[in-house]
Amino acid sequence: MPVMAPAPSPQAIWQTSLIGGALSPGCGGDLAGPWRLLLLGDGSPTRHLEALTGLPLEIELIAMGLQQPGDGAMPPPEVEELAEPLIRRQVWLRCGPDTLAWAESWWNHDQAQEHLQRRDQPIWRSLTSNRAELFREVDGLARVEAPWLAQRFGREGPFWSRHYRFFRGGQPLTVIREVFSPDLERWLGPAVVL
Repeated sequence: MPVMAPAPSPQAIWQTSLIGGALSPGCGGDLAGPWRLLLLGDGSPTRHLEALTGLPLEIELIAMGLQQPGDGAMPPPEVEELAEPLIRRQVWLRCGPDTLAWAESWWNHDQAQEHLQRRDQPIWRSLTSNRAELFREVDGLARVEAPWLAQRFGREGPFWSRHYRFFRGGQPLTVIREVFSPDLERWLGPAVVL
């Protein structure tokens, strides 16, 4: 599939910072347990999606290139910690016929060249292929919308989203935003406890 221009970042209709990883009631605090683990845990979503579906995760590259002014990116504030020039990458995450997530990431150009040589591979696999240690810190939780997300997921938003950083050697390596399809309720149950 040809690589296209990047989509604008989804619009956040609600968001919160996760200082200390805690959520107060009314600020996403009503998330059901399985969704809390997916959104707030520091585990690999690649592995989680594969474990849930029993199918290998496939990456569909949408766009990857230098961050350009006016390209619709609304990066999390943590992106400012990365040295410029920045590469922005967007992908769909699929297991079999199901598109279960969308993700965008920001990288320093040189770090992207080093760590993203196989662009069809999930970031987690690229970063851990040589068994190098990583630390993931979840920084924010949001509910987002975008017409192109609704079209691909086949459901209206808003959608649950999170963003986090990978660190290596105490230094930020990349910032990643993920948006999850409501179809995950098939395996996780309803996202919100009523």
